[in-house]
Amino acid sequence: MSFTLPTETVQLPSKGLVYPEDNPLSSGEIEMKYMTAKEEDILTNSSYIADGTVLDRLMSSLIVSKIKYDDLVVGDKNAIMVAARILGYGKDYTFNLSGKEYTIDLTTIENKPINEKILVKGQNEFPFTLPKSGNEITFKFLTHKDEMDIKKELDSLKKINDEASAELTTRLYYMITSIEGSREKKSIKEFVSNYLLAMDSRALREYITEIQPDVDLSFSPRKSSKDRINIPIGVDFFWPDFGKR
Repeated sequence: MSFTLPTETVQLPSKGLVYPEDNPLSSGEIEMKYMTAKEEDILTNSSYIADGTVLDRLMSSLIVSKIKYDDLVVGDKNAIMVAARILGYGKDYTFNLSGKEYTIDLTTIENKPINEKILVKGQNEFPFTLPKSGNEITFKFLTHKDEMDIKKELDSLKKINDEASAELTTRLYYMITSIEGSREKKSIKEFVSNYLLAMDSRALREYITEIQPDVDLSFSPRKSSKDRINIPIGVDFFWPDFGKR
């Protein structure tokens, strides 16, 4: 007897533009299967929860397409996370916010519009002029592998000095790919540590947020309001019955 699982095609916010043409992710879509009891085992695995890998293991298990999970840029990972929730527990997500209960139809969440003139096909590197200092840099969107490497580096720093807080500068080391034409890691690190002005750092991060492909995880709590706030992604996002047993 043979069994088959239904699958769905998920459109990536990046449209595949930030991946090399020989990378399967350059197609701009991936195929994912519906969640099974096997994936629920992953979700409840205490070891995975403790080491913070539970969601990555879940999404890797659901992806049918032959891709390298490490290659995914963060915005595309977010789209896969939303798709995984829909394929596992349906489209309706109910949550409490400021004492009120809201239900969001997750299938209505859209990918952020992207500027395809900025996102050159096959290239994950972008120019930026720091507005205060005038320094020319290039930067990239972080991938899953980058995020894991950052976490390891921060964990190592914590072991040396438990009060150390270097997340912002560490993330910038990984984002910035060149400074005034130099791609030497030592030069980039020295610049970020000693010469990157706070207002330039903020401008860079705001620009990255503006152009980075992602899903729009915001909603308007009042239909008549134009103000939008982020959808809270809590433990019940992947376990709707949490706290009800």
